Amino acid sequence: MQNPSPVTAVTGGSRGIGAAVVRRLAAEGHHVVIGYRDDVDAAAQVAAEVQALGRGAVIAAVDVTDPRSLDAFFGEAQNLGPLTGVVAAAGAVRGVGRLFDLDPSDVKQDLEVNLLGAVLTSRAAVHHLARGAGSLVLIGSAAATLGSPGSYVHYAAAKAGVAALSLGLSKEVASEGIRVNCVEPGTVWTDFHQDPDRPAKVASSVPLGRAAMPDEIAGAVAWLLSPDAAYTTGATLRVAGGL
Repeated sequence: MQNPSPVTAVTGGSRGIGAAVVRRLAAEGHHVVIGYRDDVDAAAQVAAEVQALGRGAVIAAVDVTDPRSLDAFFGEAQNLGPLTGVVAAAGAVRGVGRLFDLDPSDVKQDLEVNLLGAVLTSRAAVHHLARGAGSLVLIGSAAATLGSPGSYVHYAAAKAGVAALSLGLSKEVASEGIRVNCVEPGTVWTDFHQDPDRPAKVASSVPLGRAAMPDEIAGAVAWLLSPDAAYTTGATLRVAGGL
């Protein structure tokens, strides 16, 4: 008797790294719940690609700073089967520049989305994930150790918090059979950047000489969700071209 297909929910799954993760997981046999914030058309397009591969796809709006919204989002997985995986890929930056020059409201919003959002997503995920077979992957950032001076040190601070969250939570829920890991991308070609040319501008500072493509991050996430990573928890996997 074959094992049922895994069911994975991805916040921020309609664009960028999240969408690449959804496509990769679908190609590897996952049914997917695709979370989006505003762009329902982008989410529907990704869902159509998943369905074209013969996998189940559900799209659902989710606000990662709202516990009730997160519970409703993970509840959508019931339409596909027991929830076995969660990828916390939602993230955004409004404030870019020297910290002193940033609008405090932008700083607050960025911290809420990137750190509080990760904490609340993790809290809800642990409640909904299947015991003995659950896996949570948090998307951090290489900025956590680089600091991103002059660009977004508050975002770097938030992502350092995500790495700490991943480590601590992995120990907290290990006895329940839930694994927690973190992937830290470097600069990636997505629409995350307010300056669309930023990946090219920073390429010379990357040891490998280029920014990443979203698919290169998705492969690391897919591995952490796979049976090959069954003994991996509390790990931070850096996918940053040598940064």
